[in-house]
Amino acid sequence: MSAAERRRATPAESATARLGRLLTLVPWLLDHQGIPVEEAAATFGVTSAQMEADLSLLFVCGTPGHLPDDLIDADWEDGRIFLSNAESLARPWRFTLDEALTLMVGLRALSQVGGLAGAGTDRDGSLADGATGAGGGDAVERALAKLEAAAGAVASSESARVSVSIADDAAGAALATVSEALRSGRRVHLSYLVPSRDETTERDVDPMRLVSIESRWYLEGWCHRAEAVRLFRVDRIVAATVLDAAGAIPEQVVGRDLTAGLFVPDPTDLDVVIETGPDAAWVAEYYPTQSVTELEGGFRRLVLRTGDPGWVARLVWRLGGSARVVEPADLARSVRDGAREALAAYDALGQQA
Repeated sequence: MSAAERRRATPAESATARLGRLLTLVPWLLDHQGIPVEEAAATFGVTSAQMEADLSLLFVCGTPGHLPDDLIDADWEDGRIFLSNAESLARPWRFTLDEALTLMVGLRALSQVGGLAGAGTDRDGSLADGATGAGGGDAVERALAKLEAAAGAVASSESARVSVSIADDAAGAALATVSEALRSGRRVHLSYLVPSRDETTERDVDPMRLVSIESRWYLEGWCHRAEAVRLFRVDRIVAATVLDAAGAIPEQVVGRDLTAGLFVPDPTDLDVVIETGPDAAWVAEYYPTQSVTELEGGFRRLVLRTGDPGWVARLVWRLGGSARVVEPADLARSVRDGAREALAAYDALGQQA
């Protein structure tokens, strides 16, 4: 049968349904080598033409590289199916209990925030940034039902040990509050933690959209305190209150382009080189860096770009002996002097006691 004939004989179906069948089909065929095409089709509830179309697709699938040895080898010319070079998919994917419950917690939290089924929500309430739009909530509920059914028996076992990290109640309440402000087009008052200054600020914000980036929610809005567009991490919102005032975003204001990530360096920013010890290896993952060089003994050399050198100084002081500024020289000197002054102050307090 030609490819054109297979396409005409194959009924339309969703890409999601077909992908699910293909992921199950590969390990099943590896355990049933030589099975007739008709029997395999009947097992999966599809026509023989659909089964051959699936095999044709598998024939051009494989691991990265896409060389002949990287692709799945499927042979069904004599009416019997033989599959090889697919050992990496020898068994259907299975979530661990921790993985399944983590997904369930995340999906349940998502389902409780109306209108956030996709990656982002605009100020007019419509979904953006690749969101699915209508039906997104139904998809979340269907996924939850499947996960709960699959994990239920194991999760109910007294011997099951689960370690799931759940966002605290304050972050969940803040997400719900800013979501409501966004949907209603109203201003929101935030008590917002600024970690770089260890300070909680008070500000009124006109919400523009909510976006999810790297597993964190962010509120983008017009900040009346800064008189500019700002991006607020929802888990750093200490408290949020929807105000009676309607949002009044200046017409010329546009949202930030987040396709390249959250950090957009300014031409005037300063490149700062710091070295971190093994205890501070997390800095390279937590903060945006220009480059990371691995050194001996678990040490790292990082290049950070910042418009506030004082922030780098506070970071290094906070890390104690686990980090030091290498360049620029004047900042390195300032950090050393500041550390000495702090130590002298502690010594003076100790002598007074």
